[in-house]
Amino acid sequence: IDLINAGAFDGLDVVFMAHPSQENAAYLPDVAEHDVTVKYYGKASHAAAYPWEGVNALDAAVLAYNNLSVLRQQMKPTWRVHGVIKNGGVKPNIIPSYTELEFYLRAPSMKDLSVLTEKVENCFKSAALATGCKVEIKGGENDYYNVLPNKSLQKVYKENGKKLGIEFISEDCILNGLSGSTDFGNVTFVVPGLHPYFYIGSDALNHTEQYTEAAGSQNAQFYALRTAKALAMTALDVIFKPGLLDIVREDFRQVKLKEEGQINPVELNKESGVGTGACASH
Repeated sequence: IDLINAGAFDGLDVVFMAHPSQENAAYLPDVAEHDVTVKYYGKASHAAAYPWEGVNALDAAVLAYNNLSVLRQQMKPTWRVHGVIKNGGVKPNIIPSYTELEFYLRAPSMKDLSVLTEKVENCFKSAALATGCKVEIKGGENDYYNVLPNKSLQKVYKENGKKLGIEFISEDCILNGLSGSTDFGNVTFVVPGLHPYFYIGSDALNHTEQYTEAAGSQNAQFYALRTAKALAMTALDVIFKPGLLDIVREDFRQVKLKEEGQINPVELNKESGVGTGACASH
């Protein structure tokens, strides 16, 4: 995002990067994400001698956490809220005067993320009201945008990947799946982008010790290099295939319009077919 603001992507035609995973996919729906830090300020007091003199900031943090747990029943299936209590007090015999929470909010689009953020902030504010605490809610420096797909780039990448022996998951699995969030999403709002996922020879899940070990193994290097070759072949196609870049740019324009709600999504997707099959490929 800092590179975008500094103009690093100005004048570029396409941008590619790949992310390791448990399967091969030319695209997965990486979602928009918003960081929020919440601080509650109460009043310390001796918890046994005169607790009534205190204002319990930990109670506010616990209520906020539970408010969000209750909210999940009314959340869309594609929304995610997860967080931790970073500071819960000092000693059991002291009414906590300060607590701090950190949460990540995720939704498929920036529009949905805005709706979710308002609901979550109301959970934080109501906890402060109920306990008599003061609350400070601070968003992260930058929001991560959802990754915009580019079907033309995805099609060419899959063609090149198949030539190298890559087996891709079905379109059904892509449309029904969820992934994480990435600042590459912000890049895809500025320039046409391709963000495939690739298998590394292990079924371990990302962000685990087992995946860290697998990613550093010699076996994973074959899959990483194969993916890099497919990306390079796709870049060459963009450079040398007549008309391809124009098609990529038009896809980029149409998807951005859809994201902004300016055209009928049915019209945008009427050319795209949906495949079937299992959601695992190596």
